Amino acid sequence: MWRIDNDKTLKQVKNIHQKTQIDEVDEQVTETESVNPPEEKENDYWYYIKMPLIDVNFDNLISKNSDTVAWIKLNGTNINYPVVQTSDNKYYLTHSFDKTYNEAGWVFLDYRNNLNELSQNNIIYGHSRLDKTMFGSLKNITKSDWYKNKDNYVVHLSTPTKNTLWQVFSVYRIPTESYYITTKFSSDSEFQRFIDTITNRSIYKFGVTLNTNDKILTLSTCADGDKKVVMHAKLIKQSLK
Repeated sequence: MWRIDNDKTLKQVKNIHQKTQIDEVDEQVTETESVNPPEEKENDYWYYIKMPLIDVNFDNLISKNSDTVAWIKLNGTNINYPVVQTSDNKYYLTHSFDKTYNEAGWVFLDYRNNLNELSQNNIIYGHSRLDKTMFGSLKNITKSDWYKNKDNYVVHLSTPTKNTLWQVFSVYRIPTESYYITTKFSSDSEFQRFIDTITNRSIYKFGVTLNTNDKILTLSTCADGDKKVVMHAKLIKQSLK
């Protein structure tokens, strides 16, 4: 059954990539906005802000599945997929992009989030498949080879309304819990405690400056046993479409 599910998933992924137009944004003709820049000019933020955004044409994707809300790409991994969202966090654990039953599931956004009006913490999930599809390659982020390449520390996220770039600031493994997938906070002090907690958990030090004005993107997948592999990144650049 795993082999059958894998074959179906790979076929869909290939078809999606063949029929989806993905371009780099030309910033000479498209206005971009830097988000919550730090005061320190030596901060790595200024290195990553120069990286181009990606722009995805969603016409074909939405015609195939109206649940499509984004496209995600993470350097140093196989993660380069459309993201879907529905009214719960269960359906796409066992359904593929074409909504057929498949234990490989698909990459999906937490039902509590809205990418048009970002929450303080925005979460995307995917199964850790052995063939490295979905979030099967997210475990790469805990390896030194991934960390040694500075250009891996960004997440591209394109939606039907805007293109965004996120700077990675924390990666770690942790026993299954619900704290890191909190989406809203009652006060700035509570959000700052959250930022400090997830930053201090990181197995690598990225030296990223954060405050309560930042928006966070969280990627989550299963690891060995009951553990999770988690990545956090902050929004640093965006452009409207």
